[in-house]
Amino acid sequence: MGWTIPSAWKRFLWQSRGIWIATPTVTAMVILLRFTGVLQVLEWQSYDAGVRLLPRHEDERIVIVGIDEQDVTYLNTPIIDDQLLAKILTKLKAQQPTAIGLDLYRDLPMPPGTDELAAVFTSTPNLVGIEKVAGKPGIETVNPPPLLKENNQVGANDLIIDADNIVRRGFIYLVRDGEPHYSFGLHLALRFLDGLKIYPEPVREGSDDFRLNKVVFSPLQSDSGGYIRADDGGFQLLIDYQSSFPKVSLTDVLEDKLPADWGKGKIILLGKVGESFKDLYFTPNSSTLGLSRAVPGVEIHGNIISQILNAGIEGQPLLKSWSEPLEWLWVGLWSFFGAVITWQLRYATRRSGGQWLPIAAIVGSLGALLAISYGALLAGWWLPVIPPMLGLLGSGVFIVTWMARAGVQVRNTFGRYLTDQVVATLLENPEGLKMGGDRRPITILTSDLRGFTSTSEGLNPEEVVKVLNIYFGKMADVITHHGGTIDEFMGDGILVLFGAPTSQQDDALRAVACGIEMQLALREVNQQVTGLGLQPLEMGIGINTGEVVVGNIGSEKRTKYGVVGAQVNLTYRIESYTTGGQIFISSTTLEAAGDQVQVNGHRTVQPKGVKDPVVIWDVAGVGEPYNLSLAIEEQNYLPVIEPLPLEYVCLEGKHITEVVIPGTLRQISAKGGFIQISPDQHCPDSLTNIKINLINLREPGAPSTALYAKVLDSVPGESHGFYVHFSAMPTDIAQRFRQLYQGALAQPTAIASAQGG
Repeated sequence: MGWTIPSAWKRFLWQSRGIWIATPTVTAMVILLRFTGVLQVLEWQSYDAGVRLLPRHEDERIVIVGIDEQDVTYLNTPIIDDQLLAKILTKLKAQQPTAIGLDLYRDLPMPPGTDELAAVFTSTPNLVGIEKVAGKPGIETVNPPPLLKENNQVGANDLIIDADNIVRRGFIYLVRDGEPHYSFGLHLALRFLDGLKIYPEPVREGSDDFRLNKVVFSPLQSDSGGYIRADDGGFQLLIDYQSSFPKVSLTDVLEDKLPADWGKGKIILLGKVGESFKDLYFTPNSSTLGLSRAVPGVEIHGNIISQILNAGIEGQPLLKSWSEPLEWLWVGLWSFFGAVITWQLRYATRRSGGQWLPIAAIVGSLGALLAISYGALLAGWWLPVIPPMLGLLGSGVFIVTWMARAGVQVRNTFGRYLTDQVVATLLENPEGLKMGGDRRPITILTSDLRGFTSTSEGLNPEEVVKVLNIYFGKMADVITHHGGTIDEFMGDGILVLFGAPTSQQDDALRAVACGIEMQLALREVNQQVTGLGLQPLEMGIGINTGEVVVGNIGSEKRTKYGVVGAQVNLTYRIESYTTGGQIFISSTTLEAAGDQVQVNGHRTVQPKGVKDPVVIWDVAGVGEPYNLSLAIEEQNYLPVIEPLPLEYVCLEGKHITEVVIPGTLRQISAKGGFIQISPDQHCPDSLTNIKINLINLREPGAPSTALYAKVLDSVPGESHGFYVHFSAMPTDIAQRFRQLYQGALAQPTAIASAQGG
């Protein structure tokens, strides 16, 4: 036997279905959007914003000698020849640094002083020069100083500029022609660490990863962090821009203004920092309050060196990022949060001020996402920000759209029962959903299936629902066609309003026309019902016009658009007097509807709970522009060959009286009969509902069978009794009565009576 999902889980999954649809859908869309690279620049900018908020510190292990425009003025030339460079390097050597980084291209001699510079190069083993490795050889590359190259004292000073002109990545080494070229920063950092006996160690054979102290260096991948299919050639790392460095000018060096131990045991970097030298780059720290400040290349190399030293000496981890699957889960998690928040608060607007709760929750979640991302950056992790943010907002929008779509479905569902005016009033009018109502005259129509309650007792629930759906579906079409507002379905009854929420001059006339068309439409319903092997339905309709209170009734938690007032109750009373196929209207309705309404006659009744007698009119049809009429079925009452003994009780509303009166069914028609009673018994009043039990004389002790009828007219004299219209009976009794009627028709006297009548 297979495993089935418990009903509680099914209910939970269904009730939260919006979440389970929104989360994977939005996540997949965001991941796909990210894969296209559209989000890359936004992700870079969010990363830059986080970097600018990181705490900064001054790294005194690295000092910079910058050459700027003031130094050019001091030297009276922008050119630093070999003789001057030799002099500068000699003064820096006197500081006893651990290493000197010469961030000046020196691939060609610049006399005078070429021999002097060569001597300095040869005698300075801790001096590191530069070369440019990346690019087209001879065009974009720059060769290193030959003497320094021979002694492996050269590092590549190439920088990686992203598409938005920002330098976020640096090199550990580059590869050209199959040969690795250490970066300028790595060369200098390793010389510093060498003095501390800290050396790089391979992590595993065949891997580019290496370890300094406890920190593992792994190359940046093409999809690391916010990058999408980036060029990951060589060994790259994200630059940690948290360091600043002491700086002096070249003039201070030449004029011997430096303290004697200013550079002792440190790394001295010599490079151009003036704007006129065009060695400036934008970094994540460049943009501040809308102003962009370019950074000299020598300072960027200083940050790379500082980052390597922090890892090797202090064990500070490098900036890292998650693998793609983890980042997808991260996006999915925030998409889930957005869906849950919006789904759970989708009805919050019902409460006072609740319309701000979803917005506040989403804003709070965005704040939490930014806080977590910044905290991760502090810990050395670059987590995606824009994709999860889009997931959070996207799933919220998805749920809102889902609810809007559900609202359309609700609107369409309302449209099956309400007019467009009611739907618009409830869903679009700001006043439409407020509690309370207003007093106005409207026309009320109520219908009821005769005896369906007793008939349904012999059916299973599925059959009952099927029959009612057929009936209600057809009636709803007729009602909405005539502009009626279905206020309520009550069992097998319908309450319809004409004139609410909007009134028209012909409300009463439309109500009468609607009632006639409902009776005519019942024929089509009965074709389907009898096709199911069930008894055809009969319906009575009552219509009344009067003043009621109409509006939203109930509480803030449960509200119903409806009507209250004595006129509603009177409408129900009027309907209760009808037999199947009849429409009774009040005098106020007849007056409001005008001369177009055709009637068969009227009678005066005294409804229970109503002080004065009421005149009700039997509708026969309606004229222009509807031209509808009800067919009048002539009832021929024929003698029953074998009169049927019975007992009946009168009904007061839905209650059965205790007095049981014997009688005999003497005559029968297609839909009714004549019941004779003892002369000493009082005939029930006209339009009284009675319950009849047939007594089976042939089988003593057999249970009696019940049917329901409405009293029409009484007959005094020798044949003391009354005529009835059968409103409901079991299928077997209906079949037996049809046989009785057919048998009565077959009698010669019956035929003659029918012809004479």
